[in-house]
Amino acid sequence: MQPAAVLEFEYLIIGGGSAGCVLANRLSARAEVRVGLVEAGIDTPPGNVPADILHTFPRAALNSRYKWPRLLATLSSTSRGPTPLDQGKVMGGSSSINFQAANRGFPDDYDEWSRAGATGWNWSGVLPYFRRLERDADFDGALHGHDGRVPVQRMPRDQWCGFSEAVAQTCAAAGLPFLDDQNACFDDGHFAAAQSNLPDRRISMAMAYLDESVRARPNLTILAETLVDKILFEARRATGARAVMSGAAIQLRARETIVCAGAIHTPALLMRSGIGPGTPLQALDIPVVADIPGVGANLREHPGVPVLAYLIRPARLQHGTRPLQVALRYSSRLSDCPPHDMYASVFCRAAWHGVGARLGMIMTWVNKAYSAGRVALCSPRMEDEPAVDLDLCADPRDLRRLVEGMRFIASLYRREPLRQVAPHSFPAPFSARSRAAMAPSLSNGVVMGILGSLLDGPAALRSFLIDRVITETYSLNALMADTDALESFVRATATGLKHVSGTCRIGHEADTASVTAPDGRVRQVDGLRIADASLMPTLPRANTNLPTVMIAEKIADSIH
Repeated sequence: MQPAAVLEFEYLIIGGGSAGCVLANRLSARAEVRVGLVEAGIDTPPGNVPADILHTFPRAALNSRYKWPRLLATLSSTSRGPTPLDQGKVMGGSSSINFQAANRGFPDDYDEWSRAGATGWNWSGVLPYFRRLERDADFDGALHGHDGRVPVQRMPRDQWCGFSEAVAQTCAAAGLPFLDDQNACFDDGHFAAAQSNLPDRRISMAMAYLDESVRARPNLTILAETLVDKILFEARRATGARAVMSGAAIQLRARETIVCAGAIHTPALLMRSGIGPGTPLQALDIPVVADIPGVGANLREHPGVPVLAYLIRPARLQHGTRPLQVALRYSSRLSDCPPHDMYASVFCRAAWHGVGARLGMIMTWVNKAYSAGRVALCSPRMEDEPAVDLDLCADPRDLRRLVEGMRFIASLYRREPLRQVAPHSFPAPFSARSRAAMAPSLSNGVVMGILGSLLDGPAALRSFLIDRVITETYSLNALMADTDALESFVRATATGLKHVSGTCRIGHEADTASVTAPDGRVRQVDGLRIADASLMPTLPRANTNLPTVMIAEKIADSIH
């Protein structure tokens, strides 16, 4: 057998998602060190970024080429079985397929991290890195950055579609005032949604951090379409990784290995390599390098439910504009939950096809979730995806708030002026049938185009189609009138927001459930570090992409 090729680096970065792109940029800026970046998916170099990734409407999220095709997750104990879990498998990771929300969360989210053992990760410790990463087009001052690599901007109100404007006016009437800047006004209200893009195109973290000048650095090697099997050790020191590229085995040797594979694949890789809960690893005949029970535990996610509505023609998204224009946060007011713990994003288009063009959607979620799931290995083979159990709404506080959140969104649809532009609102669970209808195919385009045209017909026909064809027998009015039915619906249909995190969390050294030190170094071993969303002790009240970029910026500063 031919020996595996060997490549040597000072720093080996495993995972070319948001965090990996940041690390590759910052570390390779030191000309004296060799840096290797490994990504399982395709590369998207300047001048060759696929059109669906560039599009501000996330068509890329529907392209299986950019995702892990066999990755599934059990959503909750009452869900109907494992469902696909969208995680980016492409340079830039999920920043190449997401809705580009640029939300930081609240100062107390990070103070909570510090209290949980993430020393130095309080608000004053992370703010400089939020400022470093961003180039805010709309606001300045002590909370914002102006020369970072990530553009942050909001759609001007005079460009909003009729649905967004009606939601904003309805929120104001419901006691949620307009906030100029969601990342500086830490209160309840509605606001122009901050996004990490330009008005005409997406800016993934690959585009932001791996531009032509960075890629031209002679000390940076980018290995795309390369799968890492396991981390290699000599005793308890990581020495690199074993990988497969173009069907051939390669060894990647490094002074320090930095795992940025995300909250699902980072713990899976560690466990395949012998770092994790000892007993389950031994049951899979994996030699235990370090018995760390917290690897794969503490899986956090924001549970949410969508409420859709048929929009009259003048209220719909016009061609060429962005679907996420407005968002809001509000408080559940439960005595055992903090304020500002709920969030909703307003989408002026629900899908790419003819039906989606006629529908608006308000997706509400528990922004301060307490439920925790787990990632576990099914086998030691890298070809076998891990078992992912999100266990959404296992904590009763999450279920209660999501039920009441759905009631609140339904009440907005009943108010003026939203009721005028969205006359028929309805729940829409993300079922297997709805996922099949979302697939970008000619047949779906034709069928959904015809169905969309019928929705614009007589009101009686529209009601019939929504109630009997689109909603799969669920009625919003009936759910609002029956508390037990509403709770059962939420239990069965709550979905994750693709904000998975926490599975290798930072913590106190004496905390056996923690996995890493505050600088990302994995406990009990040398030469191994983590720098991605799996480090988060708890979920911030935010979409997780910007906090993940912040984490990578801060970890990069700690590497010497």
